[in-house]
Amino acid sequence: MARIELSSLPSTFDIYSRAVLGALPVVGASGDSLPDDVLVLRSLKVDPDNLAEYTKVCGLRFGDTLPVTYPFVLTFPLVMKLMVSKGFPFAAVGSVHAENVIEQFRPVSVTEPLDIAVHAENMREHRKGLLADLVSEVNVGRELVWRQTSTFLHQQRTSLSGQPKPEPKEEEIPPVPTSTLRVDQKIIDRYAAVSGDRNPIHVSTLGAKVFGFPTSIAHGMWSAAAALSAVEGRIPEKVTYTVRFGKPVLLPSSLSLYAQHAAGGWDLALRHPKKHYPHLTATVR
Repeated sequence: MARIELSSLPSTFDIYSRAVLGALPVVGASGDSLPDDVLVLRSLKVDPDNLAEYTKVCGLRFGDTLPVTYPFVLTFPLVMKLMVSKGFPFAAVGSVHAENVIEQFRPVSVTEPLDIAVHAENMREHRKGLLADLVSEVNVGRELVWRQTSTFLHQQRTSLSGQPKPEPKEEEIPPVPTSTLRVDQKIIDRYAAVSGDRNPIHVSTLGAKVFGFPTSIAHGMWSAAAALSAVEGRIPEKVTYTVRFGKPVLLPSSLSLYAQHAAGGWDLALRHPKKHYPHLTATVR
């Protein structure tokens, strides 16, 4: 793997300009395999004001250590830079964030300088298209403190496209949610500003319609962070947070948040309040 050292966080404005271009059929993405580059940024300092706004918009506490999901914001510009690079096999805009696994090996202090490294791996076929993992690692010195695997789906025909859908499992949905979350465009605009994730499907009704949504949708990682509000203060210091994204959250929406004790941690879900289908299911272990 070729390591490419960056001197500062890439601008997400520039990245999204390239990402939108890459989504056009005339331009498109090129390449049939993942790049072997590793993007590296050293000694990144957390901006306390950005962190404070992140915790506020996600309904989390602001403290001396980073919320489990916050380093996503720090690694996101590098993930996007890699996904819009020449030769990446599919366009970043229009790809679906299907699953996210965060491993926190110990709490990370707000004041610690962080070294970030991002690479892509494990491209594989799926019934709905191609899957690829974007792996982000955060080190303090030589110590790995946080790792994330974000799985993206590019919808297209593959050799598995004809396979039947797996039978849905019977789910026991508790009669009463733990709490109710309300999300609207104002909240998502604030999250887009604080996270740098200004994907048109989140910040523009017109942009969302281009990709087949009736209106703009909430960021999956806003949902993942907001779901943790139900168990905040009860999350182990060393933890794995695994999230599967379901139906998108159309704006505005009310969401039923469920948190249930499970062996070794918690099971979380965000569901439609009336139809009960999942927007997100997650485990904290």
